[in-house]
Amino acid sequence: MSKTTLKFIFLTLILILVQVVGLNHFCLFGVAMAFAYIYVIIHLPLDLNQNWVLTIAFLIGLIVDIFSDTAGMSSLSCTIVAAIRKPVLRLYLPREEELTDPCPSMASIGVSIFARYALTMSLIFCSCLYLIEAFSFFQPIRLVLRIVGSTVLTWIVILAVDSLVSRSNEKRL
Repeated sequence: MSKTTLKFIFLTLILILVQVVGLNHFCLFGVAMAFAYIYVIIHLPLDLNQNWVLTIAFLIGLIVDIFSDTAGMSSLSCTIVAAIRKPVLRLYLPREEELTDPCPSMASIGVSIFARYALTMSLIFCSCLYLIEAFSFFQPIRLVLRIVGSTVLTWIVILAVDSLVSRSNEKRL
């Protein structure tokens, strides 16, 4: 196994543990939850085969579903996010030659582009998750509040995790 693979496995396990033990029990103002584990999906290398990306995302979502008792909602949302991550990144970064590293991060694509990419992916994930959970538009204002609040909170957590991961990589060099 390569060093990058071990790094991703360790990061995945840590973020799933943080999600299941801590973030699942933290709900800001009764509407907003943070989903830290999607950072792994949006940070996967762009040159990784799409089948592997979808499989990894599904398994991450399945593990979170098992420990959170959410009946496949995270698995479906993670798989959708994994399926559209490259086209979303191409919206903000038209040429992949601009990447210094195949893993999208603040260090490789810049803070501004990564922030927009992470916000878009957080919005897609939270929209999918809460629309699947609600399965109706019975309380549209609450649904929109949950989507927007969770998107912002998830986006902040993703930026924080990326700054920690990028900082630890820079110190090793």
